[in-house]
Amino acid sequence: MEKIGIIDLGSNTARLVIVDMFTDGHYMVVDELKESVRLGQDMDRDGFLKPQRIAETIKTLKMFKKLCDASGVERIIAVGTAAVRRAKNQRSFLDEIQVSCNITVRVLSEEEEAVLVYRGVINSMDIPKGIILEIGGGSTKIVYYNRRNLLNYASLPFGAVTLTDLFLSDATPQESAAHIEEFFTEQLKKIPWLSEVDPEAQMIGVGGSFRNLFKINKLVRKYPLDLPHNYKLTEEDFTGVYDMLRSLDVDKRKKIKGLSPHRADIMPAAMAIVKAFISYMNIKMFTIGGNGLREGLMINQALPITQEKPISDVLTYSLETLVKYAGCDTKHVEHVIQLSVQLFKQLRVLHKFSRQYLKVLKIAASLHDIGERVRFYHHAKHSWYMILNSAIYGATHREIVLAAFVACCHNKEEVSLVEWQKYKDIVTEEDLDAVKKLGVLLRIAESLDRTRCGMVTGLNCDVLGDSVIMKTEVAGDALLEIRDAAASNPEFKRAFRKNLEIL
Repeated sequence: MEKIGIIDLGSNTARLVIVDMFTDGHYMVVDELKESVRLGQDMDRDGFLKPQRIAETIKTLKMFKKLCDASGVERIIAVGTAAVRRAKNQRSFLDEIQVSCNITVRVLSEEEEAVLVYRGVINSMDIPKGIILEIGGGSTKIVYYNRRNLLNYASLPFGAVTLTDLFLSDATPQESAAHIEEFFTEQLKKIPWLSEVDPEAQMIGVGGSFRNLFKINKLVRKYPLDLPHNYKLTEEDFTGVYDMLRSLDVDKRKKIKGLSPHRADIMPAAMAIVKAFISYMNIKMFTIGGNGLREGLMINQALPITQEKPISDVLTYSLETLVKYAGCDTKHVEHVIQLSVQLFKQLRVLHKFSRQYLKVLKIAASLHDIGERVRFYHHAKHSWYMILNSAIYGATHREIVLAAFVACCHNKEEVSLVEWQKYKDIVTEEDLDAVKKLGVLLRIAESLDRTRCGMVTGLNCDVLGDSVIMKTEVAGDALLEIRDAAASNPEFKRAFRKNLEIL
C-alpha cells in the first residue's frame, strides 16, 4: 500500500487529501485539509497573482507539506488550475513554491482539468448521460458526456471569485446576481454544442458551492442523510435557496446554517451561474456530485486503465473498496452475495420485487459484516450506521437507506420503526415490507456460509403449497450451515407466509 498526497490549488480554495492506495486498484481518503486562500482574487485587474494571496498560499502549502510528512506520505501530486494557469507571474510563483515548500505544482490545461472532472464524476456515478457544471473560483467547466463517453467540454475563464469581483460595484446583492445571470447567459450562447445536448442528459453539479448548497437545503428540508453525493435538487428547492442568498448582505449570509463563512461572499455569484445555466438549458432537477477533479486524479493513480475507459461497474468497485478497507472476509462476502442473488431470483414468485431491490440486496450482502470493524456484538446495527454514512457510489440515497435497514435486520433484529420514520421522505411504506423480506433472505444466505468455507455451492427452491423446499448443493459437510439457516424459519414464515424446509 502506498500513501500519497494530492493538492488541488484552486482559485478560491487550496485542498490537500491524503490517500491510501491499495495494491489492487482501490483507494481510500484518510485525511483532508483545506484553506480559503483566494489565490485568484483581484487578478482581473492586471493578470498578476497578488503578493498577499501568494503569501497566504505559501503559508498554506507549508502546512500541507508538514501534514504530509507527519502522515508518512510517500509522494505528492500537486496541480494548479485557473488562477495559476492565467497568472502572468506564474513562473516566479511556482519557483517560490518549489524552493520554500519543496512541492512541484503542475499547471493543468483547460482540457486536462475538464477531463479530470469528468473522470471523477463518471467513475463514481451511475448516470450514463450527463452534463456536468463545475464551478470553481476562477473558472467554470461544462462537460457533456453520453454513453459514458466524453463528447464536448467548455472552460469559461470566470468563476465564483472572479464574477464576485467583477460585479462588486453593484448597489445591491440582487442587482449583482441579476447582472451575473445575464453575463453568464451571454457566455452560454457562445457555446454552439449546448444546443445538441440530449434532453435526457442529467445535470450534475460539482464543486464546493454545490456542496454548500446541499448543506443549506438539507437543513431546510430536514433531510436525514448527510450525503451530498447523488443528492437531487429540484428547480423549486434551488430557487428558494438562491432567493434567500441574494436578498442578504454578507454579514447576514455568514449566519446561514450550512454555508461556510469563507464562502458567504462568493456564494450568490456561484448560485447565479447555476440559475443562468438551468434556465438556459431548461433543467427542472439536477444531481449534486461529491467527486470531481481530485477524485479524477485519485482514480487515475489507483486504476491507470481509467485514463482510457471508465469503470464499467461503479457500484461493485465501490463496494469492493469498502469491504477491503473494513477488513471483511472477501471470500465470505462474495459467497453471501452469490447465495443472496440465487435466493432472490428463485423466490421471485413469492416476493415479486423489481431488479432495483436486487441491487439493494447486493449492497446489503456486500456490507452486512462491515459493522464488525466497530464491535462484533450487535454488529448488524453498526453495519446499518456505517452503510448510511459510507460513500457508496453507483447507488441512490433510497437504495443506500434500504440496504442499511436490510443489513440491520438480517441478524434477527427487528426494523426500528422510530429510525425508519426518520427516512419517510426517502422510502415508502411498501419498502418496509421489502426490507423485512430481503433481511430474511440475507440472513439465510449468511447462515449457508456459517463456517465461511463455501460448503453450500448452490440452491434450488421449490414453492409447494404452504411450504418452500430449499435443496442445497454442497461440497462437504454442511450440517452446521443447514441447521443455522433452518433456524430462520419463524422469520421466513412471518415475512413470506410459508414454511421453510432446507434439505
